[in-house]
Amino acid sequence: MAERQGQTAQDALLTRIGQTVMLHHGGDREEARRRLLDLWAEVAEDGDPLHRCTLAHYLADTQDDPFDELAWDLRALTAAEEHEGSLAVRALYPSLHLNLAADYVKLGRAEAARTHVRRARGAAGALGDDSYGDGVRAAISRMERRLGEGDPDLP
Repeated sequence: MAERQGQTAQDALLTRIGQTVMLHHGGDREEARRRLLDLWAEVAEDGDPLHRCTLAHYLADTQDDPFDELAWDLRALTAAEEHEGSLAVRALYPSLHLNLAADYVKLGRAEAARTHVRRARGAAGALGDDSYGDGVRAAISRMERRLGEGDPDLP
């Protein structure tokens, strides 16, 4: 019974994260950032790594300063590494590394960006054959071309 209640609480948190992300995608970046930060405070530094990874991943997208964005993306990767055995987390690695590559491009650090786009490509095998996986693979290819990496004949 207690295990089921814990699962319900986790599902409720993921639902709240999803609702806040929809708010961000709807254009209310400031409110989304505020709500995500509230959820981050609720989860805390020692909370479930999957929740911390997910929150940090989305918090990065709400940042105005590229250094802040990088800091949140690094937190997301650190949390993912703490929860590495999970299939759900393995499927996040391509996106996490792709975001880090984009952060480093914004900061003018091309070699760090290349390192992360290579890691994104290396982790892409964990992606499903679905629209999410297709989108991430296409974004990796675009970043590879931007950085002069990868096969230019790939989409």
